[in-house]
Amino acid sequence: MSTSGKPLPHDSARGHVTGEALFLDDIVPRADELQVTFAGSPCASGRIVDVDVEDARMVDGVVAVLTAVDVPGLGRFGAIVADEPFLAQDRVDHVGQPVAVVAATSSEAARRGSDAVRILIDEEPPVLGIDAALRRGSLLGPTRCIRRGDLEQAWKDAEHRIEGELRTGGQEHFYLEGQAAIATSDEEGRIRVHSSTQNPTELQRVIAAALGLGMHEVVCETRRMGGAFGGKETQAALPALMVALVAWVTGRSARIVYDKDLDMRVTGKRHPYRTSYAVAFDDNGRIRGLRLEFCSDGGSAADLSGSVMERTMLHADNAYHLPAVEIRGRVCRTNLPPNTAFRGFGGPQAVTVIENVLEEIAIHLGMDAYDVRRVNCYGVGERDVTPYGQVVEGNRLPELFDRLLQTSDYRSRRGEIEASNRSSSSVLGGIAMTAVKFGISFTSRFLNQGNALVNVYSDGTVQVSTGATEMGQGGNTKICQLVADALGVEIDRVRVMTTSTEKNNNTSPTAASASTDLNGTAAVLACTEIRGRLARLAAGILADPDRGLSATPDRVRFAGGSVFDERRPGLRLPFAELADRAWRERVDLGARGFHATPGVDFNRETGRGTPFLYYTTGCAVTEVTVDRFTGDVELERVDLLMDIGRSINPGVDTGQVIGGFVQGVGWVTTEMLAYDDGGSLLSHSPTTYKIPGVRDVPTDFRVEFLDGATNERNVYSSKAVGEPPLLLGVSAWAAVKHALSSIAPGEVPRLDLPATNEEVLMSITRLVARRSGRPARSSADAVNPPSGSDGS
Repeated sequence: MSTSGKPLPHDSARGHVTGEALFLDDIVPRADELQVTFAGSPCASGRIVDVDVEDARMVDGVVAVLTAVDVPGLGRFGAIVADEPFLAQDRVDHVGQPVAVVAATSSEAARRGSDAVRILIDEEPPVLGIDAALRRGSLLGPTRCIRRGDLEQAWKDAEHRIEGELRTGGQEHFYLEGQAAIATSDEEGRIRVHSSTQNPTELQRVIAAALGLGMHEVVCETRRMGGAFGGKETQAALPALMVALVAWVTGRSARIVYDKDLDMRVTGKRHPYRTSYAVAFDDNGRIRGLRLEFCSDGGSAADLSGSVMERTMLHADNAYHLPAVEIRGRVCRTNLPPNTAFRGFGGPQAVTVIENVLEEIAIHLGMDAYDVRRVNCYGVGERDVTPYGQVVEGNRLPELFDRLLQTSDYRSRRGEIEASNRSSSSVLGGIAMTAVKFGISFTSRFLNQGNALVNVYSDGTVQVSTGATEMGQGGNTKICQLVADALGVEIDRVRVMTTSTEKNNNTSPTAASASTDLNGTAAVLACTEIRGRLARLAAGILADPDRGLSATPDRVRFAGGSVFDERRPGLRLPFAELADRAWRERVDLGARGFHATPGVDFNRETGRGTPFLYYTTGCAVTEVTVDRFTGDVELERVDLLMDIGRSINPGVDTGQVIGGFVQGVGWVTTEMLAYDDGGSLLSHSPTTYKIPGVRDVPTDFRVEFLDGATNERNVYSSKAVGEPPLLLGVSAWAAVKHALSSIAPGEVPRLDLPATNEEVLMSITRLVARRSGRPARSSADAVNPPSGSDGS
């Protein structure tokens, strides 16, 4: 019986609940192990005059204090551009930037050692925020552009035009397990690193480069992570480099684990954006032309900012056809920690803008925003080509819109909300339906590959190793299900092994929602090869020449832990018995599968191509209430409907959809990053940074998947679900905007993101002032972003 398609428990669910699941800091320390920390820059920008480590080396328990001069290989690293210093040597570019690594026999000694490091800096005025960076021309990489159609003509011909600006703030990953790594060195100086990382191969590469070693002399492995959300794709490199250097220099085991305050202060976040838009549209609300200029805050080094901006530009259309469009993207260099990957990878910033544009068109025309979205929605067989030239194949967006309109009772609820708003003086209601069309694949073509090693043992049990890393998303569980089905064995006979670069080489990061697609397909291909060998052996065993019964490999089937000829299903050979026979007959029971995603390619220079294998789509209706006097936002009801193809594990996928949506709601409503004038993060703990809690989730929360959905382009006809639902959280923000639009009918509320209580109150103040025809009574009338959304 097939296990795929069943809501089996996450393979570590019991361990997570009981506390038996081992995370990195649960690994028992070796007797010689050193605790590692670092001394970081006290300011955001400046030239290093002197680094004095002598007092630190004299601290009791300190074994080593290492600076840039102790790094034997390359002193800079980066996933795309090697522009980020491992240890700052000439200058510092953000608060907390590592300058010296301290290793000691205890955490307390390491802390005292780092406090004793004296760093003298000739400070310079920092660049904080997008506006400051643009004024100084401080950029990371070139300006990119995607364009289609005659935008100028569309602008002239359209009946209506709107221009505006939207600012979206950053977001802290807030994974439960901080950045962590343990390194050991063998007698020949070769390094093994256990890391909480999404990207073992990248760590292997940068560690080898920093230590002047070959990649074959470095092994990186990851058992599991206590969350990541993109924050451990590249940001895990620095802690891994630190412990690797200490292990290489001292020959002793070395461990580093960031606490929550340190982690939040020194790691990159989701990119803040400032986006200018100009849209031309007709009386029906259909967009005729759209111009967008995205500017992001990349921080002090490139990291993945260029790729994040690229995906922003590729998702600027979201679910809507844009006949004439120009999309520009620039990444600003500022004196903050390098911003990085985050669930959605630039897509949420783009989707927020286009959904905001559609909401404003509706307010301008006095229409229901649903009708504006529906008329602009991608069609089936027409109006189905993206600005970058890819056809939206298998498009079910119109069906998603129409079905959710009915099942959510959107029309009547919106009518009741608007009627209530006209009579209420204290509480406003809002409702919005937004969509997502999320492209699945890495936009860098070479990353669209995966490999898997499958070993069948003589007792019929199976081990599978892939480049996928487990961060709680259930990738290992899905791969286990796929392998069990491919070999026709019970799922408890299959074990997914710790991810290690010595078993799976040159792997891609677990990111872009593509991990199961890539690694699961590779595992199935390996199983197919093994199954072919076993089928040939089984055909001979199952044949009965004396009775004139033959068996051929193409008729051999694997199911229910047995092997049989499909023409005689009653005669079955246990899989374990066949495996033992194969071993004795010297049949190879191991195979390596390799998968490269077909047909994906994108030209960054022309802005044209096919960057995605397929799209995961969905819609959400969110209803909110807004307190006019406190600005407090509460979610009343959420309806989600998604096309995720044929689900490998509906239970895991449902958890991903709910979790992703709630994380998106946090980004758009409560999660505000605040910095002081010197570039230090103020909101660096759970007491000052508000992620969604249990009471922020609506009691009426409905999740459905589209019936009969398939995706022939992917393994098991499934679709990725890791990132797309987060973008549906934008519906909560759009619902707040709808609520505010009732204050001054016809006036478009300015509402930057996140829609915190303060931001909502400022928007209300502006709207009340406009309605009464008098100036706003606060500085909220200005277009400045809320504190922190521009890095200031």
